[in-house]
Amino acid sequence: MADKRRFEEWLNPNHGFFYTVNRTLHEGAGAYQKIELLETDEMGRVLLLDGATQVSEHKEWQYHEPMVHFPMLAHPRPERVLVIGGGDGGILREALRYSTVTHVDYVELDREVVEFCRAYLPDINGGAFDDNRVSIHFEDGRGFVERSSERYDVCIMDMTDPFGPSRMLYTREFYQAVQARLDPENGLFAMHAESPVARPVAFECIRRTLSQAFPVVRTAYAYVQMYSTLWAFAVASNGPDIHALQKASIEERISNYGLTGLKMIDGDTWHAMLTGYPYIRELAQQEVPIITDAAPDFPDALGA
Repeated sequence: MADKRRFEEWLNPNHGFFYTVNRTLHEGAGAYQKIELLETDEMGRVLLLDGATQVSEHKEWQYHEPMVHFPMLAHPRPERVLVIGGGDGGILREALRYSTVTHVDYVELDREVVEFCRAYLPDINGGAFDDNRVSIHFEDGRGFVERSSERYDVCIMDMTDPFGPSRMLYTREFYQAVQARLDPENGLFAMHAESPVARPVAFECIRRTLSQAFPVVRTAYAYVQMYSTLWAFAVASNGPDIHALQKASIEERISNYGLTGLKMIDGDTWHAMLTGYPYIRELAQQEVPIITDAAPDFPDALGA
């Protein structure tokens, strides 16, 4: 223990978490972010961007499975997928497990993050970046969406918190641009929605802003160890309602796709994860702003 150091991270100005670090394996600067790789006993290798924990080798499925399988299983036949962000490749890995998927446009701003994760976190991406169904685009996700004329069945966005490089990908106008690129009947969009415990204002801002662009918005919840708090996942759609799927249908779809070894999602946990505690439902009563291009800053932005 004497050789180890303690890494501390704040979730809000009054609350945070820590874990012990054996050593720093790599430290450098990408074009847009500082990149670090830590070796830990509790979480394996941990990727930091600008000093914030992004992904860990151990139990990364607590985050990646809900982000991917809620929208993918809710779609009747996902074939064309857009993935924005997620430089570690975990989202891409899970989406490619669906044999119906014929094409994925993968958009990531920071090439250095992807190359770094290819080299140092291969177990998380599982070779997903080399799948011949994937077209990789190193550019701003918003610019890609706004220029595109493609139609997608599912879009999954795995961005850093809503400030810095990701700031303009949390606005009403961006969500409207994504909605326009999705299948008008069955298209689904999934993204993380911050923590209703650590950042309840940001959580409610995201949910309410999404409702300005999509007719159906649902939220799933799970404890994610690498963030040390209850985390939220928003699933917005042009039609399918993840809350309407029944247990038998969920289990049938999991079986038909051959999705073995899932650690978070099955017929029993699906609806349990969609059920918010009463105190979370009460957050809908608070006054929060709609996040727009003209006013993109969250009231509880970290570091504000």
